[in-house]
Amino acid sequence: MRETRLRRADATQNHNAIVEAAAQALANDGQVSLNAIAKLAGVGNATLYRHFPNRETLILEVYRREVRLLGEAADDLLRGYEAGEALERWVARLARYAMTKHGLAEALRAVTASEISEDSLFVETYQPIVAALGRLLSAAEAAGAVRAGLNPDDVILALAGLWQIDPRTDWEARASTLYSLVFMGLMAR
Repeated sequence: MRETRLRRADATQNHNAIVEAAAQALANDGQVSLNAIAKLAGVGNATLYRHFPNRETLILEVYRREVRLLGEAADDLLRGYEAGEALERWVARLARYAMTKHGLAEALRAVTASEISEDSLFVETYQPIVAALGRLLSAAEAAGAVRAGLNPDDVILALAGLWQIDPRTDWEARASTLYSLVFMGLMAR
């Protein structure tokens, strides 16, 4: 029984290490090999393939993880900061997510062309992001930090420029400028 639990814990640890390594590697190079990811994760190729039988399943897991972490960050930030600051910090995190997605974009295009529809992936990943933003906007509105009646879909659309920033440039400064402009429009008068 104890040996089974240790194996399960080891398998979970390997799974998480592979996904983390893949997230780092794919953010920089959408064509990184699975062998390179296994090496970065500190596991053998067989271990990687036990968890992810093909490249597509690994890429989708990385992308879903990024979306889940972005959603969880909204709640963590609301617990740790005033609502207006939580919103600003979350949008900064959204910018980092956008840069990660840039690196994954090529890999995701290949996956959606072969494994799942782009529409279903969009629905699966867009809704949690909008819901997280909605929670942040509601809290910021209640605190008087943003004007009333903001629609999270509209705010995401206003922030869509984040996805147009080239990650090979000084993206952090450009993203900061962009969301500062958006925040000026969100602020309570």
